[in-house]
Formats: sequence, structure tokens, C-alpha cells
Amino acid sequence: MSSSAILPADHPTIATGKVGVLLVNLGTPDAPDAGAVRRYLAEFLSDKRVVEIPSLVWQPILRGIILRTRPQKSAHAYQQVWTPEGSPLAAITAAQARALQGRLGDAAIVRHAMRYGKPAVAGELDALIEAGCERILVAPLYPQYCAATTASVLDAMADWIKARRRLPALRTLPPYGDDAQTIATLHTDLSRQIAALDFDPEVLLLSYHGMPERTLFLGDPYHCHCRKMSRLLGDAFATSHPGMRLVTSFQSRFGRAKWLEPATDTVLLEEAGRGTKKVAIAAPGFSADCLETLEELAIRGKEDFIGAGGTHFAALACLNAGDAGMDLLESLVRRELAGWI
Repeated sequence: MSSSAILPADHPTIATGKVGVLLVNLGTPDAPDAGAVRRYLAEFLSDKRVVEIPSLVWQPILRGIILRTRPQKSAHAYQQVWTPEGSPLAAITAAQARALQGRLGDAAIVRHAMRYGKPAVAGELDALIEAGCERILVAPLYPQYCAATTASVLDAMADWIKARRRLPALRTLPPYGDDAQTIATLHTDLSRQIAALDFDPEVLLLSYHGMPERTLFLGDPYHCHCRKMSRLLGDAFATSHPGMRLVTSFQSRFGRAKWLEPATDTVLLEEAGRGTKKVAIAAPGFSADCLETLEELAIRGKEDFIGAGGTHFAALACLNAGDAGMDLLESLVRRELAGWI
């Protein structure tokens, strides 16, 4: 007797046997206005992985000061980079998911989520389950591990696990910033962009998102991962661009605590002050262009450098959903899906 013959007539159809991939990036407001930014920041800055201050101390500061003052300023910044498809980060991450789906074909179902904002991690995992995925790879799109990014994605996954009865087999994408293919892809793509400039950079500034310095001393490997990526890229560029210096910096300082140094804005001013005229800046710790690359680096960074005496400045694009970046992402995902597809 077949298994279908013993099922009740009203038994629901349940999809099974599929493999899923969930790409996850940080998040973004739904709109470039103060209300949407306030909602986004309230969720983002309430994550204890992001701000490691006791809630009784932090929440009054967040609700009483930061959420009253910062959203308007951040909304203005978002307005400068917003696209017809919405936030650059949201649009690019969605494009990455579509491109990866095209590359994987029927082997896996690909969706994307944002750690903060929409689409939410829990909802997208539910959608994969509903589609029949019994094995899911959750892929945080952060080349370097950081508790405030990678671990926070895993927290969201853990919260989903605790609230669900039916669960799939789960894997997660490990940090990949020192992967040989990552370094080769970044070196090739950045070299291509540099060759297209109308000037030869004296300095290639590699700008990573900053973190409070205390996280380093508490054991977070993020700073070490960034420095290792810079060292490996430096080795590659030493051969291809021997006359160009590579400098590492950290951007997006927030609050009064001491952050990882040197700071990107400070380095740009110091380079101009010592006579450097031509700078290119890249953000190899970002898998997709976003507010931090398109506004903080490309707009404010240029203003700082040119205003301090520089003459040529270029902000280089992230890998995004281009062929080189998708070749890398497909390779990383296929490796982690080994034995499943």
C-alpha cells in the first residue's frame, strides 16, 4: 500500500525535500524620512550585541536623546543615496539573491533578509520552510566576524529556532575575509576600478566599519580579521601597484567611547596635510554599497579630503551583484552546501 493511501482525505499538502539559502545583511529604513529612520534605529540600537550598555542605563539615553535628534540627520544622509528601488543596501541584497538563485537553479531556493528592518530573518526562514526546505544555509554577508554583526544574525536565527516547532537542518556561512578567492576577487575588481580612473592613486585607503576598542580587548576577533584582510590585499597590490600605498582605517564612530583607530576621517585629513593629492578609498568589509560607503565615504570623505588640500578622490564600489562578486558568493555558498546539493 502506498503512503498516500493511508493519509486522511483532508491531510494538508506539505512541501519537503528542498534546500534553502538565506542571505542576510544588516538592514535599512523603509524610507528616507525621520519616522522610518527612527523605527530602524530603535531596533538596531536596542540590540545588546550592538550597544553593550545595560538597558536600564542605555534605553533612557536612546529614547530620550538619540531617537529625538539623530533620525533627522540620518534621514538627510539617506536622501542623498536613495534610489528608485529604495535603499541601496536593500536593492543590492535583493539583486544578489536573484542572481544567486539564477546560478543555483533548482538546486536550492534563495531568499534574503535584513537583520534589522524588512524582510525580517524569522519571516524569511518561515517562507523557506513553507517552500519545503528541510536544509537551510544562513549566510551573513559579512567577510569579517564581529559579535555586533555575524553573532547578531545567529541570535536572530536562535530566536526563530526557539519559537518554532518544525525545524530544518541548519548551517551558517563562516567569515570569509581571508579566503584566497575573496582576496583574489577584491584585488582584481579594485584593480579594474583603479585602472578606469583618470588619475593614479598615491594611496588606496581600506576603510572598515569601526567598533568600540573595548570589543577587541574583550576577545572579539573583528579587528584582527580586518587587519589580516588588509595585509593579504597589501601583498597582492605590492606586486600589481608597487607605487601605491595601502592604508587601513575604521569609519562610523558613534558616541564618546574610544573606537578602533585610525579613524577614516582623520586619516583623510592627515594624508592631505602631509601632501598626498590623490586617494582612492574602498570598503572591503562591506559586501554591498550602503549609506556608509555611498554617503559617508563617497560624499563626506571626498569633502574632507578635497577641503584639506587633496586634488583627486575616488570611492570604489563594493562587489555588489556584479559578475565578480557573484562568482565569489556562488563559490562560497556551493562550498557550504557540499553534501546537500
